[in-house]
Amino acid sequence: MDAQTRREQITQRLRQAAGPVSASALARECRVSRQVVVGDVALLRAGGLDILATARGYVLARRSPGITRAVACVHPPEQMARELEIMVDNGCQVLDVVVEHPVYGQLTGQLGLSSRYDVQEFVRKVAANQALPLSSLTMGVHLHTLRCPSEDAARRVVETLEREGFLFRQ
Repeated sequence: MDAQTRREQITQRLRQAAGPVSASALARECRVSRQVVVGDVALLRAGGLDILATARGYVLARRSPGITRAVACVHPPEQMARELEIMVDNGCQVLDVVVEHPVYGQLTGQLGLSSRYDVQEFVRKVAANQALPLSSLTMGVHLHTLRCPSEDAARRVVETLEREGFLFRQ
């Protein structure tokens, strides 16, 4: 299979996927190395395809129904799972995490978390890779972009985050 055909196959697979698809899975399907897939994805992005890399794999950015809200949070790393659970338990998808770094400016990590399972897998992957959350660069201060089904869901998230001490207030 030539490179163009492979990139078309990757694009089609991502369009049909119900969830994230790992680079390793795409590599097996295309019978190439994972690194070749990573390069193909970079070229597809450069060509205008909005591919997000999440902790569980690649997804095409899709506009889902609902509203988008940003919430500013602060907490130590060991409370990350609880914070994320509050968001998904109220029906919101956690699209990303954003920190403002003094040297690099805005750093964004794509999350795409929609359920407790997603949160557990994300936290497991962080631990397995001995990774630190992006918020560790900013003394725990960070933003999350949420996609919520309604204003009521967004309000519940903010109220619960505030009640449990996660909401950042200056």
